[in-house]
Amino acid sequence: MTDFEALRRRFPLLEEKTYLNSGSYAALADGVRDAFARYLDDRLAVGANWDVWVTKNEAVRRAMASILSVDPDEVAVTTSTTAGLNAIASALDFTGTRDTVITTDFEFPTNAQIWHAQEPRGARVIHVHADADGYIPVERFAEAIDERTKLVAMTHVCFRNGARLDVEAVARIAHERGALLLLDCYQSVGSRTIDPRALGADIVVGGMYKYLLATAGIGFLYVRAELVPALLPTHSGWFAQVDIGAMDISGNHPSPTARRFEAGSPPVVNCYAAEAALAIISEVGTDAIEERVRALSGQCMDRLEAIGWPAVTPRDDARRGAMIAIPSRDSAGLDAALSARGIVTSHRDANLRAAFHFYNNEADIDSFIAAMAELKSEFAPAR
Repeated sequence: MTDFEALRRRFPLLEEKTYLNSGSYAALADGVRDAFARYLDDRLAVGANWDVWVTKNEAVRRAMASILSVDPDEVAVTTSTTAGLNAIASALDFTGTRDTVITTDFEFPTNAQIWHAQEPRGARVIHVHADADGYIPVERFAEAIDERTKLVAMTHVCFRNGARLDVEAVARIAHERGALLLLDCYQSVGSRTIDPRALGADIVVGGMYKYLLATAGIGFLYVRAELVPALLPTHSGWFAQVDIGAMDISGNHPSPTARRFEAGSPPVVNCYAAEAALAIISEVGTDAIEERVRALSGQCMDRLEAIGWPAVTPRDDARRGAMIAIPSRDSAGLDAALSARGIVTSHRDANLRAAFHFYNNEADIDSFIAAMAELKSEFAPAR
């Protein structure tokens, strides 16, 4: 059985704070902190250790591939989700009969902005809207995807309300109609098991500073192996080439693997941190993490209901992620009031966000619910 209390002690911040903010930035593990120090030690000891740039980049690629249960040749190490999306966008041709990108109103702004940025290149962008209950059912996708659809670009878990979409069902529809499916799993990867092939995702993007426990400035891109040769990005650089050390300026010679979607120098210091962080995720196991997070978040939702301040996140386990969104008439003020009590959350729009990870425990829920009960009269929505 996993000793979650022992794991919790590896996150020093948790000694002082009730940390429910992994959906924004994960708590810092001691091993990740030590990895930053190792980077500085290596720089001081060696100076220009260029070979480490490659070896650390490859270590992160292998670790991320293992977590996703895919081949390392299907994974690119990026500086952000944005970088991965831009590389993919640059490889798509919108001048033919398939000119449409289907996206949703649940997306993080970048995800929609990048596809709208392709409109001068011929892209037609359609948004799938939520129903009155705040959820986007599969039927809305079925109505939108047609013979003009090139790509369905969808989030796994909405960053505003914590709702999780039915990726498998949408992927089946997309593939039946000849379209590809791109999944942004930033708000899910690390908090649950993500298997791109089982989900039916052709392309997956994400970053590493949330539930993957690493730091800002590093992300990943998965591209199904069969798809890689057909996608030639114009967003490129020396680490995207077949031979990084060739220093060849005579032309573009992209790697035959997903590394073709990388660009310039890798985020070396962030690779140190990511390598350490991904080792923790692998040690605990995504199945165990998913079970733990589902139990904690579900218990918290039930207790919010009991104090008369229910979340807007779907209670159905199949329709939610690790983050709970609680409505408030002043979400920023509520966030600040909780912070003053040592409880770290976040807020978007009119919702407070409480995001759980495996290092949280029932005591965190107790502290959060007690504070919410105390603050209810001031911050709960007016009835």
